[in-house]
Amino acid sequence: MNFNLSEEQNMLKDSVARFVQDEYDFETRRSNAANALGFNPDNWQTFAELGWLSIPFEEAYGGFGGGPTDVMAVMEEMGKGLVVEPFVATVLMFGGLLSKSDNAALKDAHIEKIIDGSLQGAFAYVERQSRFELADVKTQAKRDGDDFVLNGEKTVVFNGAAANKVIVSARTSGKQCDEAGITLFLIDADAPGVQRTSYRLMDGQLVANIKLTDVRVAANQVVGEVDDGYKLIDAVVSDVTIALCAEAMGIMQKLNTTTIEYTKTRQQFGVAISSFQALQHRMVDMFMAGEQAKSILYRAVCAAESGADDLAKNIAALKVMIGRNGKLIGDEAIQLHGGMGLTDELDVGHYVKRLMMINTTFGDADYQQQKFNRLAYAE
Repeated sequence: MNFNLSEEQNMLKDSVARFVQDEYDFETRRSNAANALGFNPDNWQTFAELGWLSIPFEEAYGGFGGGPTDVMAVMEEMGKGLVVEPFVATVLMFGGLLSKSDNAALKDAHIEKIIDGSLQGAFAYVERQSRFELADVKTQAKRDGDDFVLNGEKTVVFNGAAANKVIVSARTSGKQCDEAGITLFLIDADAPGVQRTSYRLMDGQLVANIKLTDVRVAANQVVGEVDDGYKLIDAVVSDVTIALCAEAMGIMQKLNTTTIEYTKTRQQFGVAISSFQALQHRMVDMFMAGEQAKSILYRAVCAAESGADDLAKNIAALKVMIGRNGKLIGDEAIQLHGGMGLTDELDVGHYVKRLMMINTTFGDADYQQQKFNRLAYAE
């Protein structure tokens, strides 16, 4: 099988790599993350001008018409720069839900705004009790005439502090953990009854808890079908999980490169520590862990491109590998840098924190191992 990127994909990858190299050093990244929005809005407009925000959308809406491989190329390079701009939250999650829905009016109204950078979006799906279970939804949406009235609370909403629009999962029928009976609603972030509380995660991301109190939503703001939102969520989460793993792949590559460079300059007993065989073995282990993760990432991307029947199993296996190998690489990078690896001034610890957050998003390695086992044994 040919794993080479096309000419267009290489150009896209190089475009992001040049931006990270020229415009996104570590101190700039820290400044961007400290912004009141959680990112630099000027960078977001640059992304729009470069066409990155159009990548996964259909050409009919002014998009690039890209697939999982195109997104992988972008996310890998963004991972190397620890880019904090909400490409995942706005383009892949919020935009992905709109794109995969059958509500043509909502697509027409919002996708072009995502592409030109004028609309920030978020997807509110996590609740305090739900942990990694996407179907565990207590937020209620009850019919009131032609409208729905929403009550509940969502936590850890990525880009929730900056979003203009939010897609919220709410239960319109069934029991708390039923997959059936979940409906997705598009709401204004500043609508009456919406209360946002923002805070930062350990990787510097600005997220929000969103409390909904008698929030009225028109029936034409339903994303997808009433009671059938879980299928849409599952499809988008699959795409986003692969994208996050591609970001993690970029981080692991960066940590490997940074660690090797450091051991060539750090001296002990009058020689560079890279000459010590014991440390060479550990760096080989780091390299092999990265290559293993890259191989299964490519497998998952190919499965997504082809619509393979075992896609869910491939994604679960990928998440397990990224979580465990990412921890190995992160731990070794910190140890080989010595005490400096834990300091806030050095970028190594920040890359490791981001790996830890990616591991917990949509289910950590242990959760995904159990999911993989269920899927494997079901066959």
